[in-house]
Amino acid sequence: MEGLWGSDRRRTAIGRLALSVPARQALADRQLMPERTVLDYGCGRGGDVKALERLDYRVVGWDPYYRSQTRLEASDVVLLTYVLNVIEDPVERRRTLEQAWELASTLLVVSARLTWERSKVRGEEFGDGLLTSRQTFQHLFAASELRQYVEEVTGARVVGAAPGIVYAFKDEGARLSYLAHRVVPDAEWLASKDTASAVSALVDFVERRGRPPRIEEMPRAVAELLAHLKPGELKRLVRDGADAARVEAGAKQSTLNTLLYLAVELFNGRGPFASLPVGLQQDVRSFFSSYKEACRRADRLLLKLRDDSYVRGAMHASAAGKLTPTALYVHRRAMERIPTVLRLYEHCASIAAGRPQEWTVAKLKHDGRAVSWLDYPDFDRDPHPRIASSYLVDLHTLEASHISYASSANRPLLHRKHEFLAPDDADVPRYQRLTDAEVRAGLYQHPHLIGTENGWNAELIRCGRQLRGHRLVRRPDAV
Repeated sequence: MEGLWGSDRRRTAIGRLALSVPARQALADRQLMPERTVLDYGCGRGGDVKALERLDYRVVGWDPYYRSQTRLEASDVVLLTYVLNVIEDPVERRRTLEQAWELASTLLVVSARLTWERSKVRGEEFGDGLLTSRQTFQHLFAASELRQYVEEVTGARVVGAAPGIVYAFKDEGARLSYLAHRVVPDAEWLASKDTASAVSALVDFVERRGRPPRIEEMPRAVAELLAHLKPGELKRLVRDGADAARVEAGAKQSTLNTLLYLAVELFNGRGPFASLPVGLQQDVRSFFSSYKEACRRADRLLLKLRDDSYVRGAMHASAAGKLTPTALYVHRRAMERIPTVLRLYEHCASIAAGRPQEWTVAKLKHDGRAVSWLDYPDFDRDPHPRIASSYLVDLHTLEASHISYASSANRPLLHRKHEFLAPDDADVPRYQRLTDAEVRAGLYQHPHLIGTENGWNAELIRCGRQLRGHRLVRRPDAV
């Protein structure tokens, strides 16, 4: 597979001791599972192959230079990891993607380097990319370009898994199950060792979902422990054990989650009722008069996303998050507490261009439609966490941009941390006490000065204060 323009592709293959980012993403998304066969197509030195073998996955790797002897056969999942961007011939690039798609029976995972990495690649313009001094080639994709390219070549419905990583599904059931898990993550069932604990697990499910489960939704251990009970007796045990208010709240949440899923699914192409995962089918049967009615309500939700006044109203009414004149900022662990239309807003951006693996706060603009995922890695430890990176997706253009603050000497930082969380978050009282102390000390008198490290440190000195964890104390040298 040496290119027509003579780039030395084998030099782009790096040695890895751990899984690559795309393989880790597929693992986290439950797309790599022990029962699925995996082909790493263009595996380079085979780092992902070795790492997956250590996890007891059935995996093989093929590479034109390092593993050309591998016999190519169809696999459930095919990984095409940073391959397309090193092929300088557009015709061969397309053919490689077509071949990888032909080899995938369930899912093709495609990853490529993105345009924001341009500063890391030294080279001269060549064809539709860059030719480096090492005689390697790099075509850097825009986030929307990668998704559109894979959709065009495969003809599949493509989902952005993370920046620079897209999933193309051949199996419609697998795609819908993935979306369902992403929009409505499965809650863990309580551990069950006997009939009593199995009944407790069932009660917990009913309180969370607002309905009893189908047998297919139960863990095998729970189903076996309850198999000797008659249906009427089981219903009585659940009725007696479940809290009615929690069941009602669970039903409301399941209704909203179902609408969210159906709205997101339309964004990607909605299928018939029978194609839905079993759990969502049961939610539709339990909480809607028909699938048609559920879809109609989901469509109305999507229309509301286009209404600026409705979106702003939802932001003002949100039970969680910090509202500014331009956007709503919400901590990751409070996302399920914001109105459904705002959750849909964030999900649409994530499916269009991928949600980054590392993020702490989502920023939802209310003027225009754009979502940013902001990473504050020390949010819980640092009383005023510094930003590490920002990834923005514009929903009008589907263009994405990335900013790293790793080398910045004066990073933006956060104040009033409690405002980003839900009011009942366990950390809110501690963060609130710090904010109150800082207000009393006069640290917020000049808000335009305190948005960055240098300005904040200068105000601390001016007010004669310093921080010890989440406590504000007087500086020893303060007068």
